[in-house]
Amino acid sequence: MVKVLTTFFMAMLPIVELRGAIPVGVGLGLPLWESIVLSVIGNLIPIPFILFFIKKIFAWMRTKSPKLNGFVDKMEAKAAAKSDQVQKYEFWGLFLFVAIPLPGTGAWTGALVAALLDMDWRKALPSIAMGVCGAAVIISVLTYGGFKIITG
Repeated sequence: MVKVLTTFFMAMLPIVELRGAIPVGVGLGLPLWESIVLSVIGNLIPIPFILFFIKKIFAWMRTKSPKLNGFVDKMEAKAAAKSDQVQKYEFWGLFLFVAIPLPGTGAWTGALVAALLDMDWRKALPSIAMGVCGAAVIISVLTYGGFKIITG
């Protein structure tokens, strides 16, 4: 049960997301398919909350302290710097942004960008979900291949 919960909750974390959770789950001894399912579900759970509430949370944080205000400024600047592709191609841009496992991309940042760009959640949520599934495929292939090379 610890392996399952570790994989699931790791996928919920920003930065780590399923890109880290799938290899960790497999490394802990879970079957690849179970690591994928747990990681996709765990990665998707925070997304609606980000899409619907991040602007209100950021506004609240700005009123609490200068440090939190600076943190919000950094997060908004990061999202703005990553928003060109999403603005240009909308649904498919957001999908690619989430799916391609590069540093600074992923479901959390994609949801933040979509929310700050006022993207319709009915477009953003399926795009992010598809992107998470795409990232899961890429990471699974890399994980499976990596573990095959290591174990011979």
